[in-house]
Amino acid sequence: MADEAAEGIAPTLLLAMPQLLDPNFHRSVVLLCKHDDDGALGFVVNRPVEMTLTEMLSLDPPPAAGCNLSVWQGGPVSQERGWLLCRSELAGGEGFEVCDGIYMSTSQAMLRRMLDGKPRECAPDRSRLLLGYAGWGPGQLDAEMAESAWLTIPVDVGLVFDTEAGDLWEACLRTLGIDPLALAPAPGIH
Repeated sequence: MADEAAEGIAPTLLLAMPQLLDPNFHRSVVLLCKHDDDGALGFVVNRPVEMTLTEMLSLDPPPAAGCNLSVWQGGPVSQERGWLLCRSELAGGEGFEVCDGIYMSTSQAMLRRMLDGKPRECAPDRSRLLLGYAGWGPGQLDAEMAESAWLTIPVDVGLVFDTEAGDLWEACLRTLGIDPLALAPAPGIH
C-alpha cells in the first residue's frame, strides 16, 4: 500500500466539483501528469485562448502556411512557459509520454519543427500549446480530494482531443453516470 501512495494517481483526469471556488479551476478538467509525495503537476485541458500562436507571436521565419497551433490556458502557475500537448509521439525524444496516446514537450526545437511541418499536426485535435500549469505542494491535492473538490476518471484521449472545450467537463462527468445538473456545490462523499 505504501508503494501505491508514493506513485499517486497520475495519469488521470481531474474534474473540478462545483464547490471548488478557485476561479482558475471552475468547471475545469485537468490532465494530471505527476502525483507523488513531492506534490502534483497537471494541465487544464478545457480552456482555449481565443487566438492561435501565429496571432499571439510574431515568428521569424513564419510558420508553414495553414499552421495555426491553438493556444490554451494550462493553469495559473508560470503562464509565461509553454508546454506542447500532442496526440502523437514526438520525434527526437524531446518530450515524454503522459499516457498511451498523449505526449508533452517543452522543447522550442520541437515547437519549431511542428510549425514548419504539416499544418494538420497543428490542428486542435492533434496538438495544442498550453501556457502555464497547475501545481500542488506535498499533500495539497490529496487534501483537496479529501474535501471532495475533485473527481477522477481515467484519461481518455478521445475525450481530451475530440470533445469541444466547452463540453468537456460535462462529457467527463457523464462517463461516470453523473448528470452535471444534479451536482450540489457542497462537500460530500462520492
